[in-house]
Amino acid sequence: MEPQLANAAYLGSIILFILALGGLSNQETARRGNFYGMLGMAIALAAAIAGVTGNYALLVGMLVVGGAVGFVLARRVQMTQMPELVAILHSLVGMAAVLVGFATFLGGDGESAHAAHGNLSAAEKAAEKLIHDIEIYVGILIGAVTFSGSVIAFGKLSGKIGGKPLTLPARHWLNLGLLVLAVIFGVMFVEQAKAQGGGLMPLLVMTAIALVFGIHMVMAIGGADMPVVVSMLNSYSGWAAAATGFMLGNSLLIVVGALVGSSGAILSYIMCQAMNRKFLSVIAGGFGSGGGGAPKGGEGEQGEVVSVNEEETAGLLEAAKEVMIIPGYGMAVAQAQHTVNEIVKSLKAKGVKVRFGIHPVAGRMPGHMNVLLAEAKVPYDIVFEMEEINEDFPDVDVSVVIGANDIVNPSALEEPDSPIAGMPVLECWKGSTTIVLKRSMATGYAGVENPLFFKENTRMLFGDARESLEGVLKSLDS
Repeated sequence: MEPQLANAAYLGSIILFILALGGLSNQETARRGNFYGMLGMAIALAAAIAGVTGNYALLVGMLVVGGAVGFVLARRVQMTQMPELVAILHSLVGMAAVLVGFATFLGGDGESAHAAHGNLSAAEKAAEKLIHDIEIYVGILIGAVTFSGSVIAFGKLSGKIGGKPLTLPARHWLNLGLLVLAVIFGVMFVEQAKAQGGGLMPLLVMTAIALVFGIHMVMAIGGADMPVVVSMLNSYSGWAAAATGFMLGNSLLIVVGALVGSSGAILSYIMCQAMNRKFLSVIAGGFGSGGGGAPKGGEGEQGEVVSVNEEETAGLLEAAKEVMIIPGYGMAVAQAQHTVNEIVKSLKAKGVKVRFGIHPVAGRMPGHMNVLLAEAKVPYDIVFEMEEINEDFPDVDVSVVIGANDIVNPSALEEPDSPIAGMPVLECWKGSTTIVLKRSMATGYAGVENPLFFKENTRMLFGDARESLEGVLKSLDS
């Protein structure tokens, strides 16, 4: 393919990717945004394949393998497994950046892939090589941190690694020390790379340091803040892709990587605001305790739990004028979103006003609950974000909490020593009645006891969320 034609294809892909981001910013346009993104990637992939001049058998083989893996994952992975899938895909982007960096360093002549080798002076060539070496070093650094951090995030999200944060002594000094070592070895690499074949040892040492840094960074973050980690690693993977683009001289990778990196950083900032967290603090050590004990003052008996059955729950819903549904990760696990939508239809037919209150970190991935509700064809106009709905709870007759814990925990506001202290929550206890659907009295992902369950106006409906809601629906329709 002619360079001009390839650049035109890349430009078209970039425009489509920008349109995709714009579409994904709104539920009503998300489907169109996804289409733009798929079309842009198809064009970019076709242009890249057309530009290959050799090793066609290897290229076709890798395309078949990659396509097959993607197809299988798309068919088998459940919505509840999407957070860990996203995390492990981020790790692949990081590993790709590392491999491309080493391949560029070992296989090249030390000159930039996008260099113009015209009538350059010796000084200009030296400056160009210095820039290229820095591109390689930074690309491998970001890629290695992204890879190891994403693998640990996958382990935590999938339950293979405990959610409790690893708080090593002087962990902040350890992070600072690793950063300083990365800079020192970077200087060594640049100096040694001036000689032909030099610089490999400091590059290898830095890679090991970056891998350790990524592991420690994510291990130190508690379960309550894992959604921030997912969006943070999304940002890292974008910058890793951009670094790969600089190494290869590929403008598409540079622009797309920058788009992903910047949008991921913005999302992380928004989520930290929603959780009353400081982004740098989360990275430096995090908050929360994924399996720790109750907050101060939350130990021992907090009162009696009042249970209800499906028929009683249906009666409370029918008698209400306004109902607020608060979905959580338990709804995703039970795949109860379709039953929830049927209950909404039944209540609306009886003249009951129904709305949804969505916390930014209700699932283990940003937008998790919104996607589930959209899948069940819940109308967009009754789905509201936390900041839009929190002030309305005093006027709500019945709030239905489906498999949520931390996002409706009063201790976030009432217990300054709580691991989730300061995190904004949905204040459903301010309504007349709160019905909580849970399998048991176990703590949520942050490992914090929830005083909501023991409040006088709270009723507990124990059991599988979908089975319980199906029973409620049957009672409503009878």
